[in-house]
Amino acid sequence: MVEGENGTRRAQVMLPSPKIGPLRSVVYRIVIACVLLVAVVAAVYLDRDGYKDNNGGQLSLLDCFYYATVSISTTGYGDIAPTSPGARLVNIIFITPARVLFLIVLVGTTLEVLAERTRQDWKLSRWRDRVRDHIVVVGYGTKGRSAVKTLLSTGVARDSIVVVDPDPRVVAEAAEAGFVGVVGDATENSVLRQASAHLAREIVVATARDDTAVLVTLSARHLNPTAGIQASVRESENVQLLRQSGADHVVTSSEAAGRLLGVSTSQPNVGEIMEDLLEQGRGLDLYEREVRVEELGKPIRAVREPALALVRDGRTMPYDSKACRELKRGDRLILVKSTHPENETDEDEVTGA
Repeated sequence: MVEGENGTRRAQVMLPSPKIGPLRSVVYRIVIACVLLVAVVAAVYLDRDGYKDNNGGQLSLLDCFYYATVSISTTGYGDIAPTSPGARLVNIIFITPARVLFLIVLVGTTLEVLAERTRQDWKLSRWRDRVRDHIVVVGYGTKGRSAVKTLLSTGVARDSIVVVDPDPRVVAEAAEAGFVGVVGDATENSVLRQASAHLAREIVVATARDDTAVLVTLSARHLNPTAGIQASVRESENVQLLRQSGADHVVTSSEAAGRLLGVSTSQPNVGEIMEDLLEQGRGLDLYEREVRVEELGKPIRAVREPALALVRDGRTMPYDSKACRELKRGDRLILVKSTHPENETDEDEVTGA
């Protein structure tokens, strides 16, 4: 969160961009400046006979460092001056350009900061103008990261995912991973607006606390009555509360993990398959598609891919239900596909309609 003009706190938006750390940037500039300084010292020392010191005597190495320092920093006290044609030529063709480059290095950090700020403001303005139908993920902890990973494996583009989290370090990690990040408390409408949640097609609530998930869901549903809201809670007693708050689907994380542990204990092979199904893009995957024209009127068993369930009029029915004896227009199928290369089917058979 950052302070606004009226003292109010507003969310900070972080756009994905490759960045060089401040320490590395400063060290890089110091190295360039030192290289320039040493190069000028070497040039002056090699031609030290062509310089005159008002204090008399030949220039020492220390005198050369002194002259190089005051020359490339444009101080130029004049107590040491080039007198021979060769020394003056070196000043013209080497020391003067080195002085200009040295100044660029010195002021480069300030200019870079100003340019970066302008560039970020321009990118943010462009992003706000074109962001539509994106996915907002509230909470970038273990659940949020897993949700994002699954979305990416199903073909969702990185630039269509916006991460919201109150921890600036977490949001910075999300931005480095290529996502737009918003630092702030998602229970506040202003923060969700910064993430353009009112224009999103899906909102994933993956907060660490159940009470936070309820407040985020209420705020998100108030801002966007049409978006799909997928929420996660730790305790099953809060599922109904999340649904009443506006969530379309609620996942009980603790009980789901417990059930998986129980199945793995009594039936380890079944547990392995269930864990495989939960990880998209590896082994077996579940996916959903609409019934094709050539499948209308046929039973679900006639579908080429293994079918587990049928979705009709918002109701999900298992494959052995009476409704699955005849597929109708508008039905959607829940199918299993294998992502092993040797078992891949044609693309038009495994993609949703």
